[in-house]
Amino acid sequence: MAVLVVSALVIAVGIKAFVAQAFYIPSGSMLPQLQVNDRIVVSKLAYRLHDPRRGDIVVFDAPTPRPKDSSGGAQKVVRGVLQAIGLSAPSTEEFVKRVIGLPGEVVEGHDGHVFVNGKQVVEPYLPQGTTTGDFAAITVPAGRLWVMGDNRGNSADSRVFGPIRVSAIVGRAIVRVWPISHSAFL
Repeated sequence: MAVLVVSALVIAVGIKAFVAQAFYIPSGSMLPQLQVNDRIVVSKLAYRLHDPRRGDIVVFDAPTPRPKDSSGGAQKVVRGVLQAIGLSAPSTEEFVKRVIGLPGEVVEGHDGHVFVNGKQVVEPYLPQGTTTGDFAAITVPAGRLWVMGDNRGNSADSRVFGPIRVSAIVGRAIVRVWPISHSAFL
C-alpha cells in the first residue's frame, strides 16, 4: 500500500513539474470566462510547440516580488502535492490573464477598446458592452507579452505592472475542470 501511495505522489509531482498543472482561480479578474473558485488545467508543453498567441489564457509567475516561503520541507511537499491536484488554497505566486500584445507590437487603450498596431482588437470573449479604460501606447519589448484580465474594470494586469517576461509563463490554460457542470476547453 505504501508503495502505491509513494508511486502516486511521484507521478503527481512529475506531471505537475513537466506536463500539466491544476490551478485555482482566486479572483474575479478573468470574469466571466473564469469564475472565482474555478479549477483549470494548464499545459506546460504548449509553448514548447509554439509561441504564445493573442487570445491565449496564460498562467505566469507574479510580476512583483513575493515574500519568501518559510514553511518546512514536509509542508512544502504536501502543499505541492495538493496544488498538483488542484485542492490547495489559492496561490498568489501566479497570475492568470489573457495575451493581448506580442513582442514588437504597439498596444494602447482608447475610446473603450484595445488597439494593437493601430487596429482595434476583436475580443469575442468579452461580454457585450465591456469597455477598457484608456492607457498610453506602449511597444511590447522583445521577450515580453502584454496581458490583460477579461474583467477590465477589476484586473491588475499589464496596465499596472507592464509587459511580462515570456520566460515567466508557467503554461497555457487548456481546460476548466471545476465545477464539473461548467467544464470546458479554454
